[in-house]
Amino acid sequence: MCGRVTLDLDIQLLRDILNDAYGVKTMTLNHYKPRYNIAPSQPVLSVINDGASNRAGYLKWGFVPPWSKDSSLGNKLFNARSETVALKPTFKDAFISKRCLILASSFYEWQSHGKDRTPYRITLKETPLMPMAGLWSSYKAPDQTKIFTCTIITTQANDMIKNIHDRMPVILSPDQINAWLNPSNKDVLELSSMLTPYHSKHMTMHPVSTLVNNVKIDHVDCIQPL
Repeated sequence: MCGRVTLDLDIQLLRDILNDAYGVKTMTLNHYKPRYNIAPSQPVLSVINDGASNRAGYLKWGFVPPWSKDSSLGNKLFNARSETVALKPTFKDAFISKRCLILASSFYEWQSHGKDRTPYRITLKETPLMPMAGLWSSYKAPDQTKIFTCTIITTQANDMIKNIHDRMPVILSPDQINAWLNPSNKDVLELSSMLTPYHSKHMTMHPVSTLVNNVKIDHVDCIQPL
């Protein structure tokens, strides 16, 4: 699973990467600040394609299907399994037409030791921004308010991460991003082929403080190596 991420880039660097690497011209970053412990139900920076161009803004982390009668369903749907995402009624429509990137500078995973759990921070070596494959949804609440939500797709852990956990988020390579974001691309086989573990040689991880266990703590100390 993937249940905690960070996004701590300098805002100008973030703008530059969004423009240069993701072709984003329209960005809603008015309330941006570095985050060190982002949890489900909170906003995550995402990129979608509106049919004409890539746009960046915030989605609420926790997928609420359009047909849901209760938005609290999103509390359970912060991840979608790659093995079933194209088949499950909850996700299959979004897999065809509402795919997104969820952007982070790292994610956390926990290694269990009996009753104890050690958190690790996992990053990419070559780039400070990690594009995770996601799905998004537009949900209309009973008061007619629209809520835009998302989920992160997970896959089997690679050789590095499987030492601490059996799942990891799907991280896309630069040459996959446009095809993933293109809402006109409805090739299920092509899209499903992207949902594989990112290679260990391009990633690094280190143990961090158990401060990250508390979702109320959002401080740079969360990411410091032990």
